[in-house]
Amino acid sequence: MSVMVMDAPSAWDVLDGVNLPRGYRVEITEGKIIMTPQGEYQWKVILKAAPQIEQQLAAHDDILSDVMIDFPSSQYGYAPDLAIVAPGAERNSRDRFEWHSLEAVLEIVPESSRDNDFTKKFHLYAECGIPLYVVIDPENGVCTLYRRPTRTGTYEDEAQVPFGQDLVLPLEGRDITIRTDGFPKMGELG
Repeated sequence: MSVMVMDAPSAWDVLDGVNLPRGYRVEITEGKIIMTPQGEYQWKVILKAAPQIEQQLAAHDDILSDVMIDFPSSQYGYAPDLAIVAPGAERNSRDRFEWHSLEAVLEIVPESSRDNDFTKKFHLYAECGIPLYVVIDPENGVCTLYRRPTRTGTYEDEAQVPFGQDLVLPLEGRDITIRTDGFPKMGELG
């Protein structure tokens, strides 16, 4: 798949030359820079899921974690917990991937910490046509897959997979299977 690379303004441009602290997630929502420390559950799920995904991807595919993605608005700059880049996608002039390069986005978000930001991401990912959006909830021990994005900012299909069952990511022409039995549920770390 060859994707046209565009050079539109990026929300990330405001951070050019800024030395950001390690261990913090930085995103831009409605033009506001939001920095949050990475949570332990989030990090442990990423450590379990990323190697499984990477092992199943072809040599030319990419998986990213907390990496800046250019979206079609200078008001939004997200760095998904995990993102799977479509085969053949190209980087733009800023050496970043753009929203149309993503096949899937996985975010680790406990239900109790979902806020306005979560809703904005859900709508933006759908409006941008990201084919698969997965919300991994360590509080309730469930993964929710959203498929078939609409231009109105919703997904037509939703399916839940409890921790302990295989999470199958139906990507273009292939499936990626993630074992979730090692995902930590909130209150189980020790």
